[in-house]
Amino acid sequence: MMRDPAARLPRTVWALGLVSLFMDASSESIHALLPLFLTVSLGATAATVGLIDGVAEAVASVTKMFSGYISDRLGRRKPLVLLGYGLAALSKPLFPLATSATTVFAARFADRIGKGLRGAPRDALVADVTPPEMRGRAFGLRQALDTAGAFFGPLAAIGLMAAFADNMRLVFWIASVPALLAVVCVLVGVEDRATPPSKAPQVPLHLSELKRLPGDFWQVIGLAVVFMLARFSEAFLILKASAVGLPLMWAPLVLVVMNAVYALGSYPAGVWADRSPPRRLLLVGLTCLIAADLALASAATAVGAFVGIALWGAHMALSQGLLAKLVAEHAPAELRGSAFGIFNLATGVAALVASVLAGVLWDWQGAGATFLTGAGFAALAGLLAWRIAAANRN
Repeated sequence: MMRDPAARLPRTVWALGLVSLFMDASSESIHALLPLFLTVSLGATAATVGLIDGVAEAVASVTKMFSGYISDRLGRRKPLVLLGYGLAALSKPLFPLATSATTVFAARFADRIGKGLRGAPRDALVADVTPPEMRGRAFGLRQALDTAGAFFGPLAAIGLMAAFADNMRLVFWIASVPALLAVVCVLVGVEDRATPPSKAPQVPLHLSELKRLPGDFWQVIGLAVVFMLARFSEAFLILKASAVGLPLMWAPLVLVVMNAVYALGSYPAGVWADRSPPRRLLLVGLTCLIAADLALASAATAVGAFVGIALWGAHMALSQGLLAKLVAEHAPAELRGSAFGIFNLATGVAALVASVLAGVLWDWQGAGATFLTGAGFAALAGLLAWRIAAANRN
């Protein structure tokens, strides 16, 4: 009997998946409560929530640009992966200590710098150690384990909120523990793979290197930017569920449901990406996002909101690993870290714009305007994906 292809994936892929599981369990147990911690405990507005999340993700993306480039120059990925996870772990105690939105912003800033330092080198390392015909599975597996952590973290937060009478600060302290476990896993489980270092110590985004990236790569970047304009922070999913009556203790259930769908779908989506044209999968993912936005815009009860939240998780499963696979396939191996850096820079700026716009629309016209605008951008991304696919067939 043939073994499951995932069993043949390199040890480092599995180790990075476990690292992601522990760190996401830590981060998402905090993030599941953070929008309400900001708005209820600290008195922040929805626009402030969007600004904090948007800036944090943009900072992570800019940092990924430099970390990917540096890992290409060094020919090593693990040192930056370790530094990134270590900084994220050190930032976790700032959340329970926060007494203002400014402190939360500082904590998110430090946490996302850590994410930026590790993101592009980690994805490049997955591509380095995995045979090309299995990269969809590899990215899908790492994403599935990452999302499993994002499922168990909020689930644990619900139990802790019940056990400690809605004491969010105590939940934040406990959430620091799995972050430390993630750092240990990097130290003992991840093996670097030497890649030829780039020769010239040029600055990132040097024109001569941009010219070496093919046109298909830039098509992926353009498509991903429009896609990210449609996908603002999940903080707004939590705010929507709360607005239609979900009690504070159950707020983490939003990320539990979303990430359960996300985790269950990520590996099958990776297998599908290896077996069929990638843009077909992307169009299905965008259709799920449009449906999610429409469901959330019209929801008047928690049940209706959770329909949209589940569809949001489905679109994440169908698109996240796929976009990473497309970047890996359309960039030269010696520039793969830089390519992931460019990808993350572009999508991070788009995510900043999306989250700030979502928060402003929420405060100005309400939740419906936020989600309907997201659906419009998703439809635009779908049209762009269809046009690119049609052009490539001609």
